[in-house]
Amino acid sequence: MKYFILSGSHRPGSQSRKVARFIASDIQSQYPDAASFVLDIATANLPFWDEGMWEDSEKWAKAWGPVAAQLRDSDAFIVVAPEWGGMVPAGVKNFFLLASSAELGHKPGLIVGVSETRGGAYPVSELRSSSYKNNYLCYIPEHLIVRNVTEVLNTDGHGASSEDQYIRDRISYTIRVLHTYAEALKHVRKSGVIDTKTYPYGM
Repeated sequence: MKYFILSGSHRPGSQSRKVARFIASDIQSQYPDAASFVLDIATANLPFWDEGMWEDSEKWAKAWGPVAAQLRDSDAFIVVAPEWGGMVPAGVKNFFLLASSAELGHKPGLIVGVSETRGGAYPVSELRSSSYKNNYLCYIPEHLIVRNVTEVLNTDGHGASSEDQYIRDRISYTIRVLHTYAEALKHVRKSGVIDTKTYPYGM
């Protein structure tokens, strides 16, 4: 089982990256045979989408090809999205314009909202409404919101507070749910019922 984790902040060394790495560590702890790949938007240098994506473009083969390969090889997808002014960062939206059904189609997705205060719900709402249509990503019913992010997930082992311990436990639970969905959706992708040649785009 392989997990692709997107750290969606443009800031180098961001809190979102901290959360993404904590989730990768939790996956490794619960599923030692699993692999995780963390892509940090802040350092990935992905160009903004243009029509060259539809062509045999050297620019896009170099910029997107390695990312696409990691996505195709993954069984589950996790997006860690900070709330900036009630929205997800532009790099996250751009990522979903770049990703196609070849990389994300009929794989389970987990949304993780991040807030420095008590927010974090808006990224969940935004991503559920507008990020899956043409790539056919299947968001699971569970999601996570890491509030007061600077105060949690900073130590190994047990949490430093009851709130810290709660979000650690909730992350572990949600990863187990995601893992189970990943196992189940393998059968959907192998079923032969999926026809993205006739229906490449969602309605």
